[in-house]
Amino acid sequence: MSDTRLEPVLGSDPELKVALSASGLPTEDLEDAGRSFFKAVSSDGGTVGYAGIETCGDDVLLRSVVILPEYRGKELGKALTKETLRSANVSSAVFLATTTAAQFFENLGFVVVQRSDVPAAVLATRQLSGICPASATIMKLDRPST
Repeated sequence: MSDTRLEPVLGSDPELKVALSASGLPTEDLEDAGRSFFKAVSSDGGTVGYAGIETCGDDVLLRSVVILPEYRGKELGKALTKETLRSANVSSAVFLATTTAAQFFENLGFVVVQRSDVPAAVLATRQLSGICPASATIMKLDRPST
């Protein structure tokens, strides 16, 4: 995201809510504790997209990655995801739930996991315990061993 920077935004940010809603992503728990959201801003000051992470004990749930329609198809989703993950502790396992973007996240190094392999703190999030359908694909970032 060489020409784009991340700026923190609150879960109450109305533009965040509109962007997520327009893309069919949940907004019910944006203002709950433990979440950090970011706005991707272009060099001209325009908003490109949003992403967030939710802390779940020692692990992290990647959530709400969305690129605004006029900026799609320019590799910005990949860059936004990678930049957002930099805000997570490198020793944290990173999980996500998706109903439509499994292939996109596979291309970024995520692998499908069974719910039984997901830590209890991640499963207890509102996202995985009720907001996302049980049919959602659960994925984990496959980080190289150090």
